[in-house]
Amino acid sequence: MEKQEFRIMINGPREKVWEILWNDASYREWTSIFAPGSWAKTDWKKGSKVLFLGGEDNCGMVATIAENIPNEYMSIEHLGSVKDGKEDLDSAEGKEWAGAHENYTLKTVDGKTELVVDMDITETHKDYFMETWPKALEKVKEIAERN
Repeated sequence: MEKQEFRIMINGPREKVWEILWNDASYREWTSIFAPGSWAKTDWKKGSKVLFLGGEDNCGMVATIAENIPNEYMSIEHLGSVKDGKEDLDSAEGKEWAGAHENYTLKTVDGKTELVVDMDITETHKDYFMETWPKALEKVKEIAERN
């Protein structure tokens, strides 16, 4: 796996950006860039399980919240995949993402919020994420700067 970093400046406070990232309705909106109907089943608390699911609930990822410092930092550790509605932590496909981290850091810079996402990416998914992460961050920015 290779770590990639994506960043964007957002005209708004960290608290607002944080809410947009993790509130169910806005989460569904910005993650639709990755797959229409995306959503997360979790409470976002440190140590909690996360199921990142598609519109049909039958495919996605299994992860855990490794760290949650509100309005500053969220670290998600991927454990495996979800296929046909079942968690897969054991097959080669399921283990492909095991141990990968997806980290969100929010910093105040000149009255704006810098959102930095760094993620361990497998070679087979690198092109996909290099294309979609910038679009997803633009969507977060759009939502945050709407009102």
